[in-house]
Amino acid sequence: MITGASLCCDPISWFTRANLILNPSEFVLGRPGLGKSTFVRRQALGLAGYGVHPMVFGDLKPDYVDLIAALGGQVISLGRGRGFLNALDPGAATAAAAQLTGERRRAVLADAHGRRLNTVSALITILRGEPPTDREETILSGALTLLNERHLGTPVLADLLQLVKDAPESLRHLALDRGNLGRYRDITEGLEASLTALLGGGRLGDMFSRPTSVPMEVDRPVVFDVSSIDDSEPLLQAAALLTCWSYGFGTISAVQALADAGLAPQRHYFVIMDELWRALRAGRGLVDRVDALTRLNRQRGVGTAMITHTMSDLLALPYEEDRQKAKGFAERAGMVITGGLPEAEMPKLTSVVGMSQAEQQMVVGWSSPPAWDSATNSEGAPPGRGKFLVKVGGRPGIPVEVELTEAELSINDTNQRWRKEAVTR
Repeated sequence: MITGASLCCDPISWFTRANLILNPSEFVLGRPGLGKSTFVRRQALGLAGYGVHPMVFGDLKPDYVDLIAALGGQVISLGRGRGFLNALDPGAATAAAAQLTGERRRAVLADAHGRRLNTVSALITILRGEPPTDREETILSGALTLLNERHLGTPVLADLLQLVKDAPESLRHLALDRGNLGRYRDITEGLEASLTALLGGGRLGDMFSRPTSVPMEVDRPVVFDVSSIDDSEPLLQAAALLTCWSYGFGTISAVQALADAGLAPQRHYFVIMDELWRALRAGRGLVDRVDALTRLNRQRGVGTAMITHTMSDLLALPYEEDRQKAKGFAERAGMVITGGLPEAEMPKLTSVVGMSQAEQQMVVGWSSPPAWDSATNSEGAPPGRGKFLVKVGGRPGIPVEVELTEAELSINDTNQRWRKEAVTR
């Protein structure tokens, strides 16, 4: 917006080719309706041209389905009556482990176990509003290990529940029941109740308790379309995002392990995590779950984009430890990209990334509401639509405006539902 020059900007190119950032990740924020998703879609489209596969693990609007479909990607629909994603599905980990040996095999299996445990614990946290106890997590971990040894094929939550009910000696030992079966039943009663609720009797339905409807592919772009889950079901939305993130990242991790061993081609991925705040607010301790489920090191060939509205989304969590850890998502990002934000956000944002007074005033100005256009007798476009400030650490920011090409316009209408309703009426 200052020089008129084009800007090539995405977390993977700036990490691998330009060496401008320390890790291939970005944190994107801005008020609704100003084009955050459009900005990230442009990056995804450009990266796809370089052979990087965009991966959208949970699209609530949907904002990315048309783009992924236009790129010849895989669209997986999930929701009540629209598909299932097994919380215990290890993705490609089982097949990958079968091809590996030694330490590589152990690492893949350990990663799969950790993701299963984190996913189940996250779902229980969403149900209860607080995480399972240390003892319950220990029992869950032991049960998952035992289930992996005993079960043929991919287990589901009903198999996990039955194993806990069967009270094998190893689980009783972990539960510290002191040789008293009645004590074991008392200790595991809450855990059994939560697992039972996840089978379909609770608020989350049975979306995560049945075999996965459509396995994810790894050689083309993918989007999990969860837009059928209404905003009136925030807990189900959070559960869908967390489970998609776990399954998606787990699959990528296993496939990249094969590539590291020379058993599969090396692929690169751009993972988009939109509506981050919805998952973080669903229960105490979920910040840790998100961090654990999504963490892939930079050597894995994966770039990430985390998207939310404001820093307040992260700092409004009820517990201080969660707030500080959530703030870390922005602090650890290779770059921060901000659209229009209200002035009250500036102290929170500048605590993460240095901004001059001129930069702050620019971002605040972009958050102004649209004016009435008397010539067309309609509301004009918001002044900040498509305008963003790209920041890396304390360096001066780069203010840019996204200009869509004709080819992009049809896949960048995030208000399609409104328009369709207007036409129908």
